[in-house]
Amino acid sequence: MNCHNLCFPGLLWAAKVEDMCGRYASARKRIELLEEFAVERDRVTESLAPDYNVAPTKPVYAVLTSRPRGEPADGSGEAERDAAGRAGGVPGGGVARELRVVRWGLVPFWAKDRSIGSRMINARAETVDVKPAFRSAFARHRCLLPADGYYEWYRLGSDTKAAKQPYYIRRADGGPLAFAGLYELWRDRAVPDDHRDAWLWTATIITTSAPDELGRIHDRMPMVISPAQWADWLDPDNSDTADVRALMIPAGSGELISYPVSRAVNSVRNNGPALIEPAEPDPGAPGSAGPQGEPPARSRRLPSSASGGSSGMSPDTLF
Repeated sequence: MNCHNLCFPGLLWAAKVEDMCGRYASARKRIELLEEFAVERDRVTESLAPDYNVAPTKPVYAVLTSRPRGEPADGSGEAERDAAGRAGGVPGGGVARELRVVRWGLVPFWAKDRSIGSRMINARAETVDVKPAFRSAFARHRCLLPADGYYEWYRLGSDTKAAKQPYYIRRADGGPLAFAGLYELWRDRAVPDDHRDAWLWTATIITTSAPDELGRIHDRMPMVISPAQWADWLDPDNSDTADVRALMIPAGSGELISYPVSRAVNSVRNNGPALIEPAEPDPGAPGSAGPQGEPPARSRRLPSSASGGSSGMSPDTLF
């Protein structure tokens, strides 16, 4: 399935939100992900419950490829982060694909504290290789974030305070989506080396321009990596930014479908499969895209300086 979205969880937004991907569904079981992504090392100590309303700062599954133990490190801070990976249970035996649980919201290794993660839920594909917060991870720490689909909101009026109709976007064939992601390891200096919370694993979702059909709902969407490119995307030895950028090809609109869903998804307190069930659109809302109807006209985005608030907020406040 394909994903993309906007909305957020119970956290404080201290900076502008200029992208989208802020709410998605991830309900596949751990064993399914191990099989679908050909995982060789299961690094999950406790399975996550199916989540139909994934929001920033929540724990999420991530697929990545680890380096062998003892491999020479290069780059600022890389040796220490390699040590963290070993402390997290990465055995020797060569490079292998792993399934891990990370927190959504990237905390760069150089960050003074973890609060910056709430502002790093997305990385724009156009600048991900040059932005200080992401360029190191883009070169060495790429991952895949499995998803079933994502949510997007369509504004029902021209007023920035107008209500929004939520839409769910997924793959037409029902298959999983693999969002292009970056991960980082952050050392919490407030606790000793042997503390269970000494190292924090975090990740961000790369976003790109949405094709016209989906762009009429929102002009950005998560970058989806096709199965044929998974191995190359996860290759920790490929730090050539030109080669890596060539792997980022936005999913075609024909691969995805979208349809209106209940406004219950607006609150992160709500969860369950009912959130992704088709619903009658609110008065004034367009029909669904894809086989179920014509796509809506492009909605107007709020200024990039818009910011959100606390946990119970509606996505209308952000976008």
